Order: sequence, then structure tokens, then C-alpha cells
Amino acid sequence: MSSSMSVNPLWLFKVFPFLRWWPMVNGTATRADLLAGLTGAIIVLPQGVAFATIAGLPPEYGLYTAMVPAIIAALFGSSWHLVSGPTTAISIVVFGALSPFAEPGSAHYITLALTLTLLTGLFQFTMGIARLGTVVNFISHTVVIGFTAGAAILIASSQIKNFFGLSLPRGATFAQTMWAFFQQFDHINLHVMSVGLVTLLTGILVKRYTPRIPYMIAAMLVGSIYALILNQSLGDAVTGIRLLGALPSHLPPLSLPELDPHALSQIAPSALAVAMLGLTEAVSIARAVAVRAEQRIDGNQEFVGQGLSNMVGSFFSAYASSGSFNRSGLNYEAGARTPLAAVFASLFLGIILLLVAPLAAYLPIASMAAILFLVAYGLIDFHHIFAIIKASKRETAVLLVTFFSTLLVELEFAIYLGVLLSLIFYLMRTSRPNVISVVPDPRASHRPLVHAPDLPYCPQVQMLRIDGSLFFGAVNHVEQRLLELEQEHPQQKIIIINGRSINFLDIAGGEALVQEAKRRRRQGGDLYLYGIKPAVMEILQRGGFLEEIGPDHVFETRDEVIRHVFSVLDRDICMGCQQRIFHECKALPSPGGKPS
Repeated sequence: MSSSMSVNPLWLFKVFPFLRWWPMVNGTATRADLLAGLTGAIIVLPQGVAFATIAGLPPEYGLYTAMVPAIIAALFGSSWHLVSGPTTAISIVVFGALSPFAEPGSAHYITLALTLTLLTGLFQFTMGIARLGTVVNFISHTVVIGFTAGAAILIASSQIKNFFGLSLPRGATFAQTMWAFFQQFDHINLHVMSVGLVTLLTGILVKRYTPRIPYMIAAMLVGSIYALILNQSLGDAVTGIRLLGALPSHLPPLSLPELDPHALSQIAPSALAVAMLGLTEAVSIARAVAVRAEQRIDGNQEFVGQGLSNMVGSFFSAYASSGSFNRSGLNYEAGARTPLAAVFASLFLGIILLLVAPLAAYLPIASMAAILFLVAYGLIDFHHIFAIIKASKRETAVLLVTFFSTLLVELEFAIYLGVLLSLIFYLMRTSRPNVISVVPDPRASHRPLVHAPDLPYCPQVQMLRIDGSLFFGAVNHVEQRLLELEQEHPQQKIIIINGRSINFLDIAGGEALVQEAKRRRRQGGDLYLYGIKPAVMEILQRGGFLEEIGPDHVFETRDEVIRHVFSVLDRDICMGCQQRIFHECKALPSPGGKPS
């Protein structure tokens, strides 16, 4: 085949990423993927119903979201084990974003949810094409933990009325919901509450003592049977136990998002927040599972896969989806070999939906509330919360701000606030690089430069190391630190700066070095650099800073710069010096006139 007719395999892998893992598919892998897929389909059945309830959508939409989007994300992502679908965090944001514009569960609300999903996918896909996969690195894990913990409290508070059989205002804030609950405490329906408690206790016991049995399904079955007994013995008019109702026994129907400009402008900010949260979830989960599977994840490809899954899913009655930690971890533990396991899980779920949809008519809403209580509790990562509180005051501040913002303000704003605070602390850290004084260590044969105030130092030369980038945000801190070091040792008029740790330098950083060199020279000293990285050297040359500092003041190694500086030192001071920290000092006679 001629070169003009050949196809670049790298281009094919980017457009069709499933070609990378397709050679792994064989009889053994397919059998393992089929078993893992069946397990995943059973697990997602109660979760999908629960998550759709959180999102304010009819229960079947949670199952629709676990079908087509999961297939698209599996085929066009980079992870072998990531399983996409409805998640708690995304569901609670969808509810918070759309409930002000439409009645949850209404036809208009469903249309807005599909539109939100389409916009979310467009944002994610665009970011993937623009290769912005590293953006999620700026959303700290602390933000996700704080937001998820706050979302868990919101989920639990939203189900109080269903668990206790109360009539609380829908769409109320967390504080309003809790106040209304305490006001109606004496109106609790004991029959409804007993159904919730039976379901809750069953779920806890099954999860603890028989972890191989899906605890959600077991809890739902026991709660449904108990409610059926109560209703038959006392009558549903007496018990007041409401049932979920039968699910539609058909596959996801085609749907059309609303493309009205006014609706798009209303929900665009929320769609961006959902996109960022979804990408953070998906990439974080994919990386966590990939460590165990010894696989490398392409963040940009995950962006593309998640974007396509939401864009396509919006036309198949799916609301916004992302990677699920529970189902992804289970997928790996169940022995999945390739992303076909997620595809099989979606297909099995469709079959299960057709078979068991009518049985949902016997599921008490109080049991669903109990299941959501269990889900909410599982969302709170107590281990990492306590670790953050012990380890860092700044991270604790990010955690608390995100957590309370999630409870008290709009959810998308809580995400933005947590991200903004993380970025501020990140910039604070990068804008304060370490500027430390170092000296040769006489205790080691190669005399490395170390920070040790107890070691002798040269009375004329101060050697410094800057650990961090020298850019506009760090210039003020570095200049202040250089001034403090000069005031501590005013006789050290010459400074030698080790540039090996300076990864980046901008115009402001170059100007700061030039100004320091000029100031030192006015005082009878000088400034020298060594170990400058090529990228930093290029900025110094192109900006004209190297010419002002002096090309003969920049060296490649420590030994070269020390030899040069030693030749320009004041010999009278050297002759009376007893420190003799450089090798070159040994050639001088000792202060008493004898060779040192």
C-alpha cells in the first residue's frame, strides 16, 4: 500500500479509542465481562431508581441514564473499568439547578433536565477537544469531599418527609426543611416510619453481615413485604403508606432537549458546574481504579467520552451522568477485563427493566427514603474528613466552606466557591517559593549545598536556592526575602543563586533579577546565576534580561561560578577569614601566615 493510502494509527486511536483495547477481547475476557456486566446491572437497578428520585425525575429516568450513556462512555473513554451512569452528586445538582424553573417530575422539568444534559455534554466534549484534561487537577479532592458530604445531608433532609410520612414544602432550603420537620414532629405517621425503619435496618444488617447479597435489593424486598402486610391487615387508608407505582416496561424512548435560547441561557451556568463536577468524578474514579489495574488514563479522552455520553444520552431520555465509584469498583472486583463489561451491564439492565418494571408498583416510597438515607451516609468520607482536619488548616477551610455552601446556597455556586478557594490557596503556595540560604557541607566528600545555619559561611558571598517559579505572583515575596537575608548578613554583598529549582520565569521575574543585580552592584556587590534551565534561559535571552545581568554572570555549574566569584573577592577579607568553606580557599595562607 502506498504511503498516500496509509492510515495513521494514532489518528484512528484518537477517533475510535476502543481500537486500543479491542485486541484484548477473547473468549476468556468476554466471559469475565459478561459476569461483571450482569453483576453491575443488578446493582444499578435500585441505585438508578434512587438517584432519579434525588434528581426530581421519574424513577425510570435513572435506569435510562445507566443504559445509553454508559455504552458511549465505555467505547469512547480511556478507562477499562470506569462505569458511567447516574450519580448522587450529579443528581442533587440537577435538582438544585432545575427546581426553581419547573415543578420536579413535570414534563417541562424533564425537558429542562435533558437540555441541561446536552449542554453539559457540549461543555465536556469541547474541553476534551481543546485538550483541557488537566483542568480537573485544579479541583482539589477536598472540594469534592466537602461537596459530597454536604450533598449527603441535603439528600437525607429531602427524604425526611417520605421517611416519616409528613407533608413538608417541596423545594425548601435545608434550614427551612429542618424547621418545618421540627414543627410537625408530632404529626409523624408511625406506620410509614416503621416501613422506613424496617428497610433501613435490613439494609444495614445485610450490608454488614452478608456483603455478597446486594443490600439495596434485599432492603427493598423486605420493606415491600412488610408494607404489603400492613396495608392488607389495616388498609392503606389507615396506614397512609404510599407506593412508588409500576415503572414503564420499555427501553429508553427517544427524546428532544429544548433548544430555546432563553432556556439555554438560564441553565448554562448550572450546566458548566455539572460538567466540571462530572469530569472531576469520572477522571478521579478512572485514575483510582487504573492504579489497581496498572493502566494509564488519558484525561482528555475521558473528557471526550463523558461529553459524548451526555450529548447522545440527552436524546435517549437520560439526564446528566458521570463515572460511578461504586459500580466502577465493583466492575473491577467482579473481574471485568475490558469496557465491554459496561456495555453488557447496560444491555442486561434493559432486559431486567422489561421483566421487573411492574414489580416497582409494590415498592413503598418510605423504603426508597430509607435506601437514600443509606446512600447519603455512604457518601460522607469520614476517614478523609478527619485526615484533612488533622493535616492542614487551609484544606480544612476549603472543606468547611464547600460543605456549608452546599447546605446554604445554590449547589453550583458551592462548587465554584470551593474551586475558587482551592485556586486561591494554590496560588498562595506557588507565590511564596522558598528562598533559603545554603552552604557547602564539609561533612560530605562532594560537599553538597545544604541549609544548615550551624555550618560556617563565607563572609562575602551568600549562596541562595529558590524553590519555585519566579513569576509576577511570586516576585514580591522573593524580593522581600532577598532583602531580609541581606539585612541578616549585610557584609555578604555578593549573591549566587542556584537556578535549578526555578521551573518558570516570566517578564516580572526577569525584571526582578535585573533590579537585584543593579542594586547589589550599587552597594559594591554583584549577582551571579548558575544551573539555569533552558526554558528559563530562553526568557532571559529573548527579554534582554541576560544582557543586563551580564552573560559572564551566568554559569552552568556550581564549581564554575564559585571559581569565578572567588577570583573577584576582597583578598584582605579572605586572608583574615577562618571559615574557608570553598575548595579554592585552601590555596590561601592561614590567618597566621601558614598554609591553610
